[in-house]
Amino acid sequence: MKLSDFDFVLQAERIARFPTDRRDESRLLVLDRKDGKITHATFKQLPDVLAADDFLVMNNSRVRPARLLGRIGGKAGEMLVVRNLGDKKVEVLCQPAKYFNLGAIFCGADGLEAEVLETGRRGRRLLLCNREYEQVLAQGYAPLPPYIKRRSAEAIHYRSFDLERYQTIYARNAGSIAAPTAGLHFTPEVLSRIRASNPLLEITLEVGEATFQKIEAEDISRHRMGSEKIRIDAEVARCIQALKGQGKKLLAVGTTAVRSLESYALLSEPRQEFDSDIFISPGFHFRMVDKLLTNFHLPRSSLFILAAAFAGLDLLQETYRQAIAADYRFFSYGDAMLIV
Repeated sequence: MKLSDFDFVLQAERIARFPTDRRDESRLLVLDRKDGKITHATFKQLPDVLAADDFLVMNNSRVRPARLLGRIGGKAGEMLVVRNLGDKKVEVLCQPAKYFNLGAIFCGADGLEAEVLETGRRGRRLLLCNREYEQVLAQGYAPLPPYIKRRSAEAIHYRSFDLERYQTIYARNAGSIAAPTAGLHFTPEVLSRIRASNPLLEITLEVGEATFQKIEAEDISRHRMGSEKIRIDAEVARCIQALKGQGKKLLAVGTTAVRSLESYALLSEPRQEFDSDIFISPGFHFRMVDKLLTNFHLPRSSLFILAAAFAGLDLLQETYRQAIAADYRFFSYGDAMLIV
């Protein structure tokens, strides 16, 4: 299939730059794959929407404050710390890349300095910091996607707000550089109501560059995902298999949960920790996931392509058209949809 098949037009005003005041006040579009029926609700109604035989699996990875703001060569610059290499060295994605030349010094807050040791393509750099890794991240900001357009002054003003809201309330295992955004809508009240009726299990996928990397090949079969770390505890795996064996329906909270579970199903032998570069596109045979809770995704993204594989491309495109007409809010801080 062609990448252009997964395109759609979205007005800028439909992109949510801030979340709703309360997490569960976001809207929820429910799509039934069998008949294409669309139902409109709010996220706080999710416990009422769930079927009695549903069980949920969610990604509990915690987002690191991996975005750093500062100056380099007398100019404003920023970088996203994507990997800790040890010995005070980090791998980053930087912008504007033209300022991050070999030997240049990035100056951050509170005396943080980092020298460019190696340069790579598309803004990739290796830096040597004057602080240990955790001290570097202590100066960090929430790694919001670029389309939210949180410029330097605004990022500083909303630092605490974004560090809280660009994080699920059940996040515990640090390691991600982007949020598993389908989980951002949950509140303690919603979780409590779900737990009263439906099993809820946690797994971990450390969200990395693979999740948001740009697809450049027009023929999507040529796209290669980067690898991400996944952990599914043995007891959780046993619970999933037992519930599936009882005919229960697995509802994956987010595309990262889908990729984790479907990757696990493809392992030659069970492992608690493994890496996966799975790219799910139309034609994929889903072995584990029966339902999907997700946000509204960017056109031409691997996330939209995964949702199209699950719902069917034509149905998903029509659903997105209706969501746009109904003023749903899109992307990370936007509304949610449940595909059943």
